[in-house]
Amino acid sequence: MTPMSVVAEPIRIGLLVTEPIRVAGLASIFDQPPEKGRAQLVSVVGTLPELLAVENLKFLVVGLQSSGCGLEVLVTIGRTRPDMRSIVIGPRNDDELVMKAIMAGARAYLDLTEDPAVVRSAIDVVTSGSIWAPRRLLSRLIDRILDIPKVTRRAASTELTVREQQVLELLLLAHSTREIASRLGIEQRTVKAYIAQLMRKTGADNRVKLSMSVLNHSLFPHDGEPASN
Repeated sequence: MTPMSVVAEPIRIGLLVTEPIRVAGLASIFDQPPEKGRAQLVSVVGTLPELLAVENLKFLVVGLQSSGCGLEVLVTIGRTRPDMRSIVIGPRNDDELVMKAIMAGARAYLDLTEDPAVVRSAIDVVTSGSIWAPRRLLSRLIDRILDIPKVTRRAASTELTVREQQVLELLLLAHSTREIASRLGIEQRTVKAYIAQLMRKTGADNRVKLSMSVLNHSLFPHDGEPASN
C-alpha cells in the first residue's frame, strides 16, 4: 500500500496592515498554494482589538507606518496576548528600529521591499518557533543579551532593589508578565507593580523605552552617580 501523505494544518495569520497595496501584496502570498511540506496560510484582516480577540490566532503581521512609530503596538500584543507571535514589516536600513522591534517581542522584521518568497520564508521560520532577522543584527542582539547581567548589576548598584533587578533582567530577555511571575514565584499583578516602579524610576512610559534605555546603557547617567527622579 502507498503511505498516505500528511497534510499540514492551515496556519491562520492576522494582518494588521493599513496600506491597500501592502495588504494586496500579502494577500498574494496567502493565495499561492503551499510547496510540499509547507502549510497553507490563511489571512485574517482586522483591527488590533479584533485580531487580539481571535483566540486561535497565534501569528500577526504588523506594518509599521514610519520609522520609530508603532512599537507600542508590540507592547500591547505582548501584554494582551503573550502567546501571539508578531512579524513586523517596516522601513529598511534602520538597524536600531529592527533591534527595538525584536526586543519588544517581534519574532521577525522584514523591510517594505522584500519579495514574496522572502516573506513566506520568514513566516515559516516564525511559525516553526525561531526568529528571522539579518544575521548581523542577531549577532548584535545576542551581544546585548549576554551583557544583560552586567547592565542590571550596574543598575542595581544605584537604586534598584534585588527583585526589581530580577524583573528587569527577565523583561530584557523578552519574557511576558506571566512568564516572569512563574519564574519568580510571584503573582502577575506584583510583576506589573515592579515594572511600573522601574518605569517611574527611569522616566520610561512603556516597556519598549525601558528595555532600550537599559540596553543602550543609558538607564543611569554614570557609574557612581545617582539617577535623577
